[in-house]
Amino acid sequence: MKQGRIETITTRIISTTFMVVALAVFKPFGLDTWLWQGYVHLIALGVIGFSICMMTDIILKYIVKMPRSFKKGVEYIIRRNLWFQLINTPLVALSICLYRHFVLNDRVEGNQFSIVNFLETLIIIAFCSFAIGLYWRFKFRSKYLAMELEETRLLNDELKEMQERSLLSMSSDNPIVDTNVNSEVHKQDISAVNEVKEMSEKPRPQELTLTGTTNESVTLQISHLLYIEAVGNYMKVCHLRNEQVRTDMLRATMKQMEETLQDYPMIVRCHRAFLVNLGHVEQIVSHSGSIQLLIKHCHESLPVSRSNMAQVKAAIQRGES
Repeated sequence: MKQGRIETITTRIISTTFMVVALAVFKPFGLDTWLWQGYVHLIALGVIGFSICMMTDIILKYIVKMPRSFKKGVEYIIRRNLWFQLINTPLVALSICLYRHFVLNDRVEGNQFSIVNFLETLIIIAFCSFAIGLYWRFKFRSKYLAMELEETRLLNDELKEMQERSLLSMSSDNPIVDTNVNSEVHKQDISAVNEVKEMSEKPRPQELTLTGTTNESVTLQISHLLYIEAVGNYMKVCHLRNEQVRTDMLRATMKQMEETLQDYPMIVRCHRAFLVNLGHVEQIVSHSGSIQLLIKHCHESLPVSRSNMAQVKAAIQRGES
């Protein structure tokens, strides 16, 4: 059995046990009149609760299309937990009402199925679900944050390696040719490699002029671009000029900037309001479930949205320049 399946079953057993303990303490539905038989009914209610929980997991996975996963972020976990409670709570309440009607009603009156009894059961189960939901929410959040910190550490290592490869690639554009006996062979090898490189790669100018909807424009070296931020109807272009950080404003849209820079894989969308040059990211920081990029030279921190995180990771792992 897969580890994830075992963890799911363990989680549902703990949740159901909490519900049974709560019912044993408060003894609703006339359970206090049953003596030792009351514990048999509590076990039966626990089995019902566990079965409904497992059925709810199936509904979420195959109908709602929300499988159990820690890889999709803490927001996904919380959202899935909310959906689980919205589906599971009324189903458990309905099942317990039917058990009350067909089993408990023979000895304790007032357990027959009715709207009032359903609402009463729903309130009790909702209280149990809310309490146990808070516990799992904080538990899963802590687990996810620990996983996110480790993932951020590994991503920072990949970022450093990618930046080092980029520097090596830039320095090898003009290779030094050996002048020994085998220099002719070496020249031929380099020539062949360069021909393949020129054929396979789309030429990308290293100097670019960014324009907007007005006459303003910004000319810069791509390697000097730090980030671009959307500010209202303008784009704030933050870049280096004469080793100093400079910002210029262009009246343009983020879509225009993306289309202009789409041939430069190191420049990616990290947020709806930001384009960032990964070559100038000093560190990736994880803080309270949010990811930020610390930029060199200006020491600004740019947010990374969940929807853009995959794109940032892919660009780092490709290591293109």
